[in-house]
Amino acid sequence: MPSADADYASPAVRTLRQDLALALRAAAHHGLSEGVCNHFSVALPAAGGISDRYLINPRGLHWSEIGPDDIVLIDVRGEVLAGRHRVEPTALFIHGAVHRITGHAVVLHCHMPYATALTLTAERALDPTLSQNAMRFMNRIAINARYNGLALDDREGERIANAMLGKDVAFLANHGVVVAGASIAHAYDDLYYLERACLHQVIAQSTGRPLLPVDAALAAHVAAQIQGEREQSDLFFEALRRLLPAPRSLQPARAAA
Repeated sequence: MPSADADYASPAVRTLRQDLALALRAAAHHGLSEGVCNHFSVALPAAGGISDRYLINPRGLHWSEIGPDDIVLIDVRGEVLAGRHRVEPTALFIHGAVHRITGHAVVLHCHMPYATALTLTAERALDPTLSQNAMRFMNRIAINARYNGLALDDREGERIANAMLGKDVAFLANHGVVVAGASIAHAYDDLYYLERACLHQVIAQSTGRPLLPVDAALAAHVAAQIQGEREQSDLFFEALRRLLPAPRSLQPARAAA
């Protein structure tokens, strides 16, 4: 069986590291990051099931400066298998549980401003019958309606993961969001448009004027249309690749600081 270092350097995993680093830089570019906190991860491919190893962003680096060589390979127990950085503790509990329990290959967790704002409301989440951007999330949203403190143990990560079963998006009360998917490009596209939809809803609510949702059946139809053809998601991600080239790798001494 190949070593973790050999897997980390393989062409397939190198591509995943490039894509994950790009998604992180894109999130910083779009104002979705928060300090050096929050985490994006992607499970390594595995024959016949869910891999127990996944790639994740390192602790302590701003997302705008992350390149493919800064991405860390860890297992579901949080042990660093390859890479030169540490991993933030809550990432181990949230991401390990969501990958393992839901089977999602890609897990993006952040505290992006407008989506997080909606987790503070009584409804806790986006209304998917309002804007066209919101309709793409019809029947895809889970709500974890109770805040339970920092995710610093297996139980909290599993609670979040179990709330997401059968869904791609979770609004975490008083906390933030998780967006998951089968590919980094599609999950990032959903993350971006989720924040846009939340932005539109917050602005509309701020007018104090009545909101006019569409029929739920129409919203579900729009969601099916968007989910049925994801070329636009791939094209958006490739545009981001052209716009946000990878930075030069950080020097080891700086990275360890």
